[in-house]
Amino acid sequence: MDELIHRSQHRVLYGDTDAAAVVYNANYLRYFELGRTEFMRDRVCTYREIEQMGIVLPVTECHIRFKAPARYDDLLIIETILTDLKKVTCTFSYRILREEDGAKPRLLAKGFTTHASISREGKLTSLPMEIVKKLQPFLPNPAPSPGKFP
Repeated sequence: MDELIHRSQHRVLYGDTDAAAVVYNANYLRYFELGRTEFMRDRVCTYREIEQMGIVLPVTECHIRFKAPARYDDLLIIETILTDLKKVTCTFSYRILREEDGAKPRLLAKGFTTHASISREGKLTSLPMEIVKKLQPFLPNPAPSPGKFP
């Protein structure tokens, strides 16, 4: 099951933090995007290639549950997993962890994003079959609910 989880790293930039010296909450969606983009690049194709097919995948739903703050210069691990795949939508779940010296990584946030496949004209359209075929092997069986890891 561990092979279904894609891992990316990101070091927190000073500009990611707010006046309280912690990562501003909306930046976690950027971290989700980083994880999802690298998942797709490594396993399916780049978003540029998807756009060249005439498809865009906007976020239609998102959820974040915060557990602990991230701070400037923390090394984050972004775990990404595909949790749902339908004709016109797909859902990715994420865990953001912080490397800890000599300890297991600490869970900072978890959540999910759901994406709809739409044409450049803004109409719902089926995900291209070549993308579906490449994504299917990465869908856990049974699929966990959004925001959950197997």
